[in-house]
Amino acid sequence: MPHLTLEYSNNLATAITPAVLRAANQALMRTGQFQEMDIKTRAIGFDLFAIGTADTARGFVTAKLSILSGRSAETKREIAQTLLAALETAIPADGWELQTSVEILDIDRDSYAKSLRNG
Repeated sequence: MPHLTLEYSNNLATAITPAVLRAANQALMRTGQFQEMDIKTRAIGFDLFAIGTADTARGFVTAKLSILSGRSAETKREIAQTLLAALETAIPADGWELQTSVEILDIDRDSYAKSLRNG
C-alpha cells in the first residue's frame, strides 16, 4: 500500500514517462506515510475522451491513490496536495489546458490482504 493509478488523456502520452511515475513515488515518500517498497504506481492512457465542449487543446491527469483506512482528513489532504504539486511539476502543460487532480480512496483494513514472496 499505497496503490497509485494515473489516468490521463492520450494527447499527453509523451509527457507521461517513467520519470513522472518516479516523481509521484518520491512525493508520496516525502509525506512520511508510506514505506518505499510498498508504493505501486501505474499509468493508463485513454484514446477516447472529451473535456468540456469547446474545441480547445485540453488534457487531463487524474491520480487515484488507494490507501489503507484510518488516516485523518488533514493527513489525506496533505498527501493529496503533495502529490498534486509533484505532478504539476513533472508534467509539462506544453500549450495544453491541463487539468490535474488527486483523489484519495480508503481501502478497508479488515478486508485487505497482502503477500510478499522472494523467489
